[in-house]
Order: sequence, then C-alpha cells, then structure tokens
Amino acid sequence: MADKVAKLAKQISTFAKSHGGAEAQVAYLGQRGARIVLVGEDGGWGDLVAPTYEIAEQAVAKSGVTAHESFDGEFAAKVKTGPYEWKRMAGIQIGG
Repeated sequence: MADKVAKLAKQISTFAKSHGGAEAQVAYLGQRGARIVLVGEDGGWGDLVAPTYEIAEQAVAKSGVTAHESFDGEFAAKVKTGPYEWKRMAGIQIGG
C-alpha cells in the first residue's frame, strides 16, 4: 500500500510542478477505487485512479497539494477547456 501511495503522490507532485501548482479532489468510484481529479494553476487538468479511497487521500496528502471536498465553485471554475473537450462533450450528447 505504501508503494502505491508513494507512486501516486509522485505523479501528483509531477503534475503540480508542470502546471504551476495544483489542487485535487478525491471521488469514490465504488469497487474500482477512487478518482483523484487534479486541476493545475494554469487551468490544465487530469486525473488518476487509486485502488482505494484511503490510498487516494493519503497520496494527495503526501503530495502536499490542496484537497477539496467537492468539485464545484471556484475550484471547478479553474479548469480550462479547449476545442477537444467541447467536441467530446457534444459528441456524448448526440451519441458520438
């Protein structure tokens, strides 16, 4: 477990360094584990999947980034989307 926490924390830290800092939110995915959503200070975003919610929380804490309880408000507003995301979202709505 400690190895997985360390690996995820390193990935989170690397993301944060390449985006001028970052913030995170952990979301429970059921049996699949937990999703760590990362938002960089530059608006870039990404995610990681941890095998358990506990491992995800520990990795975020170890990485030193700010953790949010939910993905909304000012935190969500930091995400910058481009043409790819808008096309993808529209494709989902129309069955693409």
